[in-house]
Amino acid sequence: MDRSSTRHSHQDQLLQRHLVALLGDVDPGVIALLRTHLEWIEIAGGDTLMRQGDAGDSMYIAISGRLRAYVADEDGSQHMVREISRGQIVGEMSLYTDEPRSATVLAIRDSVLVRLPKAEFAGLLASSAQVSIALTRQIIKRLQGDQNRPALEKPVTIALLPITAGIDVPDFAARLEAQLSKIARVRVVDAAVIDRELHQAGIAESDGANADNNRRIALLLDAIEADTDYVLLLADATPSAWTQRCCRHCDELLLLADAAQPPALHPIEEQVLMRRPPRTGAAEILVLLHPQDLQSPRGTKAWLARRPLAGHIHLRPTLDRDMARLARLQSRTAVGLVLAGGGARGFAHLGVLRALQERGIEIDCVGGTSIGAVMAAYVASDRPLATVMANARKAFSVNPTGDFNLFPMLSLIKGARLRGILTRAAQDLLGFDAGLEDLWKTCFCIATNYSKATEQSLTHGNIVKSLLASISIPGALPPVIHDGDLLCDGGTFNNFPVDVMRNTRGIGRVIGVDLSFRKPRRIEHDDVPGSWALLRDRFRAKASRRFRLPSLASYLMNVTVLYSTSRQRSAQKLTDLYFNPPLERVGMLEWNKFDQIVQQGHAHGAEVLDKLALAAP
Repeated sequence: MDRSSTRHSHQDQLLQRHLVALLGDVDPGVIALLRTHLEWIEIAGGDTLMRQGDAGDSMYIAISGRLRAYVADEDGSQHMVREISRGQIVGEMSLYTDEPRSATVLAIRDSVLVRLPKAEFAGLLASSAQVSIALTRQIIKRLQGDQNRPALEKPVTIALLPITAGIDVPDFAARLEAQLSKIARVRVVDAAVIDRELHQAGIAESDGANADNNRRIALLLDAIEADTDYVLLLADATPSAWTQRCCRHCDELLLLADAAQPPALHPIEEQVLMRRPPRTGAAEILVLLHPQDLQSPRGTKAWLARRPLAGHIHLRPTLDRDMARLARLQSRTAVGLVLAGGGARGFAHLGVLRALQERGIEIDCVGGTSIGAVMAAYVASDRPLATVMANARKAFSVNPTGDFNLFPMLSLIKGARLRGILTRAAQDLLGFDAGLEDLWKTCFCIATNYSKATEQSLTHGNIVKSLLASISIPGALPPVIHDGDLLCDGGTFNNFPVDVMRNTRGIGRVIGVDLSFRKPRRIEHDDVPGSWALLRDRFRAKASRRFRLPSLASYLMNVTVLYSTSRQRSAQKLTDLYFNPPLERVGMLEWNKFDQIVQQGHAHGAEVLDKLALAAP
């Protein structure tokens, strides 16, 4: 039996499962008919399956391996739009539309697919109404689900590669396996497992001394992958043949590093990873390992600067909840929390956070805009809630927007007071001048790039400067210069960045806390009064004021988020759990109402979660 028939003999059952899942409840004879028209295809890592602009002559179903789709931009550069993992269809749209291929698809590791040529496809549609309906239904489902489909599919085979000395890879794998096993089936495979399997088959060497052994190892790994949900490949601490195979065969590569050691490149990285062709190979995730009692990670920037990474994760491996977070990220079931901007109303985020924690809901990633970005940094610090609350209460005991400019050339408010508040709060909470990348949990904040007229998501860089960029309302607070660009409040483009969280690696569920007003405010005046009338009115007691109009600073803050507010409904649809605390009587500049606003947020959060608990079966 040749290599192809041997490989396919143990993957036939996997193909059957994929077809049943794709076509739904159809007659078994229909699936059998479809299988007679399928051709087995093998493609090596780095090879091209199809090119953008080519004629669509076939559709494919991925059986094992992983592929990546790229689309060319107007300037000729290419960006990744999605990954294709086992059980997914690729190339079918061209068969329906007769249009050229819309993307270039590359194999990022050795992959096996089945191919349905265009002629057989047309014949099946004409001869079998059930096949036609089932395939059409699948296309419609995919188009409808594209909005919520993650660009990065969950990995099946995950390699664990130590890049510093002293990493106990088997112990780390056992901890990760314990958490992943709560989600799905897991198999841990190292060189000893392969040696044992090959020895039982009468073959001695797992290092692939010849082409036959290499083929046998590839077949064995494919068989293991076909029979489980997740495979953890344990690489050696040296650039051995087995380590190289782990790097070639995986869907995602976790680089395990002791964060206390120097961030220099390991020989494995120089000899194996750096030599791969561009755009091929598994995504590399740096996993920085820390002691359990560490207040906050440090020096992350130096680690990231030396490596072409798809992301990084900070872990305390002896903490089960940290390993559970890694398991959720790898299984694409992680929970992301999105916090909207809204001035002082943003204290309600802390109240909702308390309600979530009281019910044991873990947050894995967090992001926000303006004051939501500040609260997101608090969440990502992973400090005890009591510590966070005390820090925030102390920080905002001073009005952050009270230092007005005598000559407002660029902004009404100087911004020096806000900078000082954020600097002291970050220092007290984290213990040093940290970057966003130093936070325990993945965190982003949204700013508006005035220079390029675009939205910008900040995930790295000085934490205070990044937060100032996100919170600097145009006209009210001075903008921030970042890499030669002028940045200001992110609410101009995206005050409730649920879409950004949806596209964050590992996210499966999104919780959103929106601060938009539930009811429009009606103004009971025919005309806007003059400046002197408004000034005199300001000196009256608040309860006796005649003009219910916002201050200039508050007006600027509200106008900034009007465009984002128009996107509220679409953002709400992208959330799995939505909060919108009733804060109609709270102004955006009422910083002195910290405890009241937090309490309102907590009461609303508890109410929403209690209703969900009652509705649950």
